Amino acid sequence: MQVTTKAIIFSAIKYGDTSLIVKAFTASDGIKSYLLRGVLSSKKGKLKTAYFQPLTQLEIVANHKNKGTLETLKEAKVFYHYQTLYADMAKNAMTLFLAELLGNSIREEERNEDLFQFLEASLQWLDMHKDVANFHLYFMLSLTRFLGFYPDVYQIDKPYFDLLEGEFAAVESLNPMLRGENIYYFKTLLGTNFDAMHTVKMKKNNRQELLKSLILYFELHLQGFRKPKSLAVLNDVFNTYV
Repeated sequence: MQVTTKAIIFSAIKYGDTSLIVKAFTASDGIKSYLLRGVLSSKKGKLKTAYFQPLTQLEIVANHKNKGTLETLKEAKVFYHYQTLYADMAKNAMTLFLAELLGNSIREEERNEDLFQFLEASLQWLDMHKDVANFHLYFMLSLTRFLGFYPDVYQIDKPYFDLLEGEFAAVESLNPMLRGENIYYFKTLLGTNFDAMHTVKMKKNNRQELLKSLILYFELHLQGFRKPKSLAVLNDVFNTYV
């Protein structure tokens, strides 16, 4: 079945000498993987290698057999042209991290319009704003709403957060817990939005600790989730430039 749809690129892996296997989240059918034969050697084709950078927003024409196999891509064009995402060093490191995070988190091959719109709007927001040091933290928290394990805020006044149970607690347990300064920043981010998250001022070590805890939160609640390999690069860049 031929489909015209928006798509957000998660990854592109070289296959053989001239081809790519591209993983994308589509507005029409959720996660899809495409085999792009000869795209690395073709200079006149409709598919340009530059289209398949992490988190590129495309409009594509594809053939979807929906049999769990690699699909074919006929045409692609950039739907939203990023102005800063790849040029800004901190944003570029964040882009690589988020693309890997999303590729490890989202698996369903079915339409999810709300999730697609969230990703589309969030990435455009990141592209258009300067003060983005907390973006990945708030993005990850917001993403859990779509993945089914958004923190239970019913007892948000309690001093601890149980990462395994996904809820606030009055006393510590043997489960991994958020506490101290990190629970303060965690609660503050839960109560903010993209436009106000820059007002959450935290030290670099707190930001790294909270990120580490959020990754653990994903690991505890998503079967098969793998810690992004790009995390070390993100931390290095943020320690140096942010």
